Amino acid sequence: MTISDRLPCKVAAFWLAMWASAVPPVAAADAKADLAPTGTLRGAFLGRNPVQAVRAPDTGEYTGPVPDMLKEIASRIGVPYRLIPGENAAAVMDAVNAHMADIGFLAYDETRARAVDFTNPFYLMFNAYLVRADGPFQTSAAVDRPGVKVGATTGQTQQIFLSDNLKNARVVLMKDTPADPEMARMLAAGEIDAFGQNRERSEAAAAKFPGVRVLKDNFSEVGQSIVVAKGDTAKLAHLNRLIQDAIASGMVKSSLERAKLAGVGVAPMSR
Repeated sequence: MTISDRLPCKVAAFWLAMWASAVPPVAAADAKADLAPTGTLRGAFLGRNPVQAVRAPDTGEYTGPVPDMLKEIASRIGVPYRLIPGENAAAVMDAVNAHMADIGFLAYDETRARAVDFTNPFYLMFNAYLVRADGPFQTSAAVDRPGVKVGATTGQTQQIFLSDNLKNARVVLMKDTPADPEMARMLAAGEIDAFGQNRERSEAAAAKFPGVRVLKDNFSEVGQSIVVAKGDTAKLAHLNRLIQDAIASGMVKSSLERAKLAGVGVAPMSR
């Protein structure tokens, strides 16, 4: 005898709905084995990128969208997690490919996609120019003209985009992102005319130094995603389902609101 035979239709429907809601969209046993083979979900990320995470100076604890997502995934598959800060994107990709980390967190870029595989994004990062407060630029398009010097940090998604897309302005490559006081000095001295970086960093610098400002429009946007070792399709499938669930449930939106970041947004649901 089936449930429907023994119970009135409405009661049967209720219990069937409750059963369906209790079944996680990702098979926990398979996901656990694929995503966390050591029993701990290890996530590498950009340790100095405030759009991913910030570190509390008193406790050393990281908070932000990346720690929240790692914690969410670990909770869903029933394992502890460990954050692994990396110096740059290359370090994150190396950790994933060397299996020192199970997953990594990076903004998508075609060059990076040759080394690792990317999930669908779970949030978007907007990039904006920092310029001299009394400078002539009002829009991002106006920056791309002959004689203009645009600073960017080598290897970051902003630098790759600008190097590929600026037709007239010259990109000035920098090994490391200058500290805010140095960046303000460089702009004031005319060593660069603009600096391309994520809006969060640009807005933070402008809030501290009245001699600089942020252009109102974004010169690009990029999805923040999870990366796995090249060809690891099993991990990708699990992660894309988990990302969809996190977006649909409002978890990503809540995480971004808690972080109080400038220039980010929830990524659209994938089709």
